[in-house]
Amino acid sequence: MSFLDKAKDLLGKNADKVGDAIDKAGDFVDNKTGGKYAQHVDKAQDAAKDAVGKLGEQGTDPANKDTPPA
Repeated sequence: MSFLDKAKDLLGKNADKVGDAIDKAGDFVDNKTGGKYAQHVDKAQDAAKDAVGKLGEQGTDPANKDTPPA
């Protein structure tokens, strides 16, 4: 199992915790910038959560395993 496979597996098992961390990071940035970039931060949070969700799905579905080229 490669490093990426392990990471995908961990994301699949802990997606809720990663999502919480993304929310906290966004809240931190909003706090430090006085909410000046809230729209951009929210967009980045959504994109990060989508990426985590996709990676987590790949890690938990054996059909999505990368196969080496023939």
